[in-house]
Amino acid sequence: MKTIISLMIMLATFSFSYGQEDAKEIIRKSNNVLQGESNEMTITMKLIRPKWERVITMKSWAKGTDYSLILITSPAKDEGQTFLKRGNEMWNWIPSISRMIKLPPSMMSQNWMSSDLSYDDFLKESSIVNDYTHKIIATEEISGYECYKIELMPKEDAAVVWGKVIKWVSKDGYFTLQSEYYDEDMDLVRTEKTGDIKYMGNRRIPTKYVVIPADKPGNQTLMVIDAAKFDIPIADDFFSQQNMKTVE
Repeated sequence: MKTIISLMIMLATFSFSYGQEDAKEIIRKSNNVLQGESNEMTITMKLIRPKWERVITMKSWAKGTDYSLILITSPAKDEGQTFLKRGNEMWNWIPSISRMIKLPPSMMSQNWMSSDLSYDDFLKESSIVNDYTHKIIATEEISGYECYKIELMPKEDAAVVWGKVIKWVSKDGYFTLQSEYYDEDMDLVRTEKTGDIKYMGNRRIPTKYVVIPADKPGNQTLMVIDAAKFDIPIADDFFSQQNMKTVE
């Protein structure tokens, strides 16, 4: 009897661990859809507010999880401004005042360029793969795709912005079609929806993103990926403070 009980406990533990690993692997694959080993993108971002709208265009480069560089190409007053993540350090070059600013971790939750996204979203300080635990809680259909509904809870020692994240990842293609972000009190902060899946570079990706804050009716941030290349050679020294001032 003891042997049977021990076997049952071992099987239950294995099943639980296997499910957890499955959920983490799904999130890893979905994260890689837009990341690859490296990438270069051209993006148009529209800030939509009840009384005004603003369009920002940019180029971005990323390599793994340690390196990313963003160049603002319009509007004119922001043109040439760059943001760099290199390892654990993050920097902002502002050419209009010829100033290089080091971004402290406390800024990661603040709105980036007055959008509904944070510095953390763009500079990827936290990792949804390594900084959270993952659990499949349901399967649901989103935009015609059957999706895994996955709950992400931050690990105790992780310096992350969110108290909880829920993602809907398609079984076909591992596209993250919807995400909900909650604060430490488990109140919904924002919802993100994606669509317009098409081929860019060597892969199919969602090219349209709509970010909707929960507490600001009428506010949205719309992002469209205009062009993208993946798994391209980028040297580590491309992601440098010196290159921030000259990249085009």
